[in-house]
Amino acid sequence: MEASVHPEATLGAGAVLGPGVVIDQGARVGEGAVIGSFVHLCEGVVIGAGCVIGDHVTVHPGTVLEERCTVADFAVLGKRPKLGPRSTAKGGELAPLVLGAGCSVGSHTVLMAGTTFGPGCIVGDNAGVRERCRIGENVVIGRSVTVENDTTIGSRTKIQSGAYVTAYVTIEDDVFIAPMVVTTNDNFMGRTEKRFASLKGCTIRRGARVGGGAHILPGIEIGEEAFVATGAVVTRDVAPKTVVMGVPARAVRSVPDEELLENQ
Repeated sequence: MEASVHPEATLGAGAVLGPGVVIDQGARVGEGAVIGSFVHLCEGVVIGAGCVIGDHVTVHPGTVLEERCTVADFAVLGKRPKLGPRSTAKGGELAPLVLGAGCSVGSHTVLMAGTTFGPGCIVGDNAGVRERCRIGENVVIGRSVTVENDTTIGSRTKIQSGAYVTAYVTIEDDVFIAPMVVTTNDNFMGRTEKRFASLKGCTIRRGARVGGGAHILPGIEIGEEAFVATGAVVTRDVAPKTVVMGVPARAVRSVPDEELLENQ
């Protein structure tokens, strides 16, 4: 089955198209890009030079992949959200998804429109990142991680497998989030109209570390270079450079100097 390329699409020199590829009006494929089988590049998509796209990938209208990005099989890029009538997410028009140079996207991953990734990010298999998120440079979002809408993640942060980052969270640079961490943003858990005025995710400051399976309540601030132990339930703010553990989490000591970023 031959590729179907709209006459107003552009193919760079040396681009390779697999069987069953569909490229819509105004899409641009850069020099040396490799597009796998049964890929759909929708209207206005930009695929940078040297990108490699796996099989059965859908790239929604306007999405931009800068040079040398790789996308594994069955990924969906630039999808528009469909919101329920009582969703707390904002509606309206969304800018296209943008992936910075050298990003890598895993198989069966869904990245929504309105979100931007800095250069060098890695997104693992089966992960999902919602709309209006801002992801810094060289961020790792692990396998099966969910990042909800309107979240900011700073550069060089690592979020490991199965973690849940709720909407309206701020995570600064150089943060470490271990597997299965859960963040929350609604003290009313979906009940009463009061919740709409008080929804607030946590803030995790630069260099903080959160251990596996920890739970962080709405609106909590975890200070710079703080350490949250495995399985802790964080119900109050954590001071900078402080180790907390337990249910509820309590301060037990200071983070050792040799573990601080400045001494790495």
